[in-house]
Amino acid sequence: MLYIIACGSPLARKVGRLVALAQDQGWDVCVVTTPDGRKFVDVPALAAQTTHPVRSNYKNPGDPDVLPPPDAIIVAPATVNTVNKWAAGIADTLALGLLVEGQGRGLPIVVMPYTNSAMAAHPVFRDNLTRLRGWGVTVLFGDDVMPLHAPGTGEKSLDSFPWQLAIGALHAAVGVDGRRP
Repeated sequence: MLYIIACGSPLARKVGRLVALAQDQGWDVCVVTTPDGRKFVDVPALAAQTTHPVRSNYKNPGDPDVLPPPDAIIVAPATVNTVNKWAAGIADTLALGLLVEGQGRGLPIVVMPYTNSAMAAHPVFRDNLTRLRGWGVTVLFGDDVMPLHAPGTGEKSLDSFPWQLAIGALHAAVGVDGRRP
């Protein structure tokens, strides 16, 4: 079971591409969005594609879980906000709670931030990417993944986002037998 967490970015409109790639590799996929991420996705289309509800909020106390537990997580697109909160251990949204808990459980996690060059230049963001790497999270970011775009131009590169790199990194993190190598 793979959870794909989509954050509040125009790139989240294309997350169905990542779902399809994961399904082609045999993953059962659930999509979870941040509250702002939900504004960008087509919830009914993703629910139909995955056969699971798209979750964005914590369930009510006493309600049953509607998603099976994850074996791995991909966060794409990840925003500066999500990376920084996650690295600080903040779990004020379902998506962040799943990341904090998943990391604590030792799940394989791949994160692919999508942001502009000005936001990416903030030293706390860069420090937090390093921190996540140090904690065993696979971070795909920088010119090796995709060149950063100037502020206000992110919409121009949505179609060229390398979703397949997340699947490749996940397989490397999971190992052949489905566990971390």
